[in-house]
Amino acid sequence: MLFLLDFNVEYPATMSQQELFTIWSEEADAALGAKEAGVVVDLWKCVGQRRIVAVVNVDSPDALDQILLDLPIMKKHGQYVHVDVTSLRKYEDFASDVKSRLE
Repeated sequence: MLFLLDFNVEYPATMSQQELFTIWSEEADAALGAKEAGVVVDLWKCVGQRRIVAVVNVDSPDALDQILLDLPIMKKHGQYVHVDVTSLRKYEDFASDVKSRLE
């Protein structure tokens, strides 16, 4: 199952940028490892924002929820991370479905 993940990362005034970068560096290692493993299809950092967009391929919504709970940034900074999740359908499957409805 494919999902679009849109992460927005905030941090409190009491946290330094360096502290945030320490956590984010650990998260980056995990994200790139997941990309190598094929769980993350691809991911992007939005310029000028603390926002990451990723497409992931997992077996189920349950598996995605477990993965999200185990992310380093969620374990160490989760109260400041907001994730919007959108289930995706391959366009080829959608196009085929539309065409079959015309027959």
